[in-house]
Amino acid sequence: MSKFSEAFERVEAEGALLTPASSLRTTADVSTTSAQAAELPLPASALLASPVHRSDRIAASLVSLLDPTSFEADQYRVLRHVVETMRKGANLQVVAVTSPGVGDGKTTTAINLAGTLAQSADARVLLVDTDLRRPAVARQLGLSDSKGSLVEALLDTRLTLEDTVKPLDHFNLSVLPAGKPAVAPYELLKSPRLEVLFDEARQRFDYIVLDTPPFLPVPDCRVIAKYVDGFLTVVAAHRTRRGELAKALDLMDPAKVVGLVFNRDDARRPSYYTLYAGSPRGARWRLPWRKP
Repeated sequence: MSKFSEAFERVEAEGALLTPASSLRTTADVSTTSAQAAELPLPASALLASPVHRSDRIAASLVSLLDPTSFEADQYRVLRHVVETMRKGANLQVVAVTSPGVGDGKTTTAINLAGTLAQSADARVLLVDTDLRRPAVARQLGLSDSKGSLVEALLDTRLTLEDTVKPLDHFNLSVLPAGKPAVAPYELLKSPRLEVLFDEARQRFDYIVLDTPPFLPVPDCRVIAKYVDGFLTVVAAHRTRRGELAKALDLMDPAKVVGLVFNRDDARRPSYYTLYAGSPRGARWRLPWRKP
């Protein structure tokens, strides 16, 4: 039996059914896939985080930015630990967050992962929206269109990352929005100019988190794959179809599959955490599979 099949069976047995849902919740309920992460302590920098006043322009699901001490933010912090560990052991620097289809929660996951990585004071983190068809990072973060974007940097070779990146100083995070939807996104992403920008990013940042297009509907993510060190694939509980996930994983380079992130799991949190964190808000993470 393949590791993918084992993962499917364990997920279904534990209740995270990969079937369509009639409705979705807006809160970010996240699962990571690393058994090692559950055994290791949180970094000291995570303990320094404190809630911030919520701007109406920032999406409420961005808990790593708005409420970093919450239970939901801790789930992303576990995911952060996986990435940090693999950065040291496998040189994982450019992390692409994708999903088989639309609406699985990849953008929320990408932003929250970048936000938790940026909680380390000495970390240099860049979040890039590479979904040139349906960009969503700038909208969720409440960013204006006053400064450059990835589309502009791809079209104008005179522009550098310094010209286009938006610093979010309060969160120790840099963001490169996609910009307005592109007319020919596939051609732009296929341009050698993208490689130049990623090379520059590797020199300037410790972590580059990409919010990519969904893997199956369009070929864009497959073009970006050669610049990526690893893929985190977001699976929406009760929504993502088993066949779609299998097809997406088959199209990826197995060496670059970091793991699966289970999103919108409505199971109750463990009683152990409830004892320390107060009333449950309906999120938990499981350990169904981790690719060696």
